[in-house]
Amino acid sequence: MARRKRKKVLLFYNPYSGSGIFRTHLDMVVAKYQKGGLTTIPVRSASYLNISKVLSEIDPDEFDHLAVAGGDGTINLFVNGILDNNLELPVAIYPTGTANDFAHHLNLPDDVGKMAETAMQDHSMLVDVGKCNDRYFINVAALGALVDVSRKTDPNLKNTLGVVSYYLRALPELGNLKPVPVRLTTKEKTMEEEMLFMVAMNGRAAGGFKKISPDAEINDGLLDVILFKAMPTLELIPLFFNVVHGRHPGSRNVIFFQTDRMRIESSENIIADIDGEKGSSLPVDLSIVHDRLRIKTLPEDKVQPDTDEGHGWQKQAEKLLHRRQMMLRR
Repeated sequence: MARRKRKKVLLFYNPYSGSGIFRTHLDMVVAKYQKGGLTTIPVRSASYLNISKVLSEIDPDEFDHLAVAGGDGTINLFVNGILDNNLELPVAIYPTGTANDFAHHLNLPDDVGKMAETAMQDHSMLVDVGKCNDRYFINVAALGALVDVSRKTDPNLKNTLGVVSYYLRALPELGNLKPVPVRLTTKEKTMEEEMLFMVAMNGRAAGGFKKISPDAEINDGLLDVILFKAMPTLELIPLFFNVVHGRHPGSRNVIFFQTDRMRIESSENIIADIDGEKGSSLPVDLSIVHDRLRIKTLPEDKVQPDTDEGHGWQKQAEKLLHRRQMMLRR
């Protein structure tokens, strides 16, 4: 009688995400999988080509699930490799990056040990995946002035300060943000606007803002599009406070709508940002692939309540922006 093959887990991890926290827990994760009867194959992630090549060579029948440890950028590369190779295995996400916006929406544990236990359970859910031209995204496609500010931020500063670094870097430049013209075309309508910033959300959080798209559902087959129109700086700062608390969708300076397909064009040279990484230049076609990815999650009765409302970075950013607002009024 032939011996049954032992089930395996292919684990990609980014050794630098979140100041390298996952690599200090790697042995513990391997031990937990081993105790559960699973053999771990760890792969140190380096680039999309590395991930895609490894995924193209596996036999899916040998694997219980796939796993990835890192931030949204690492998860983006991993998901692109999965979809480009037409794999349909469940995916376990270890949210060990700086912001972990996608994992936050799914209420995944930020404790590595608890996430390993979650990965070995049978509970999972299907989620949508966005697409920007020929590249997939899990959480957000963004473009505009604030994306440019984020790209200028020292990656080491981001790892050291976390999401605070985005806002510290942006403060001196708030008065210099340049609006750009865009044309948005959906099945229902075409609109032209002068915008400062826009996001097409699959999840609810982006760049550490937990409620930038407060009512988004990750498996409704729709992108939530939020466009921040050109406005005076004195109106931009109060709007920031509303974004922190998820009160911005009704603002007169914000356009909000849902769609499953959209084209974005501009006369300016604009580059989209995909899950925090540099994406395609405009024009871009955005769409949603409904229920394409199966993610290992906690059962609803095991999910801890969200307590991000009072996080220190929000209070610190609010104080700094209030100070900036007072300076602009003088």
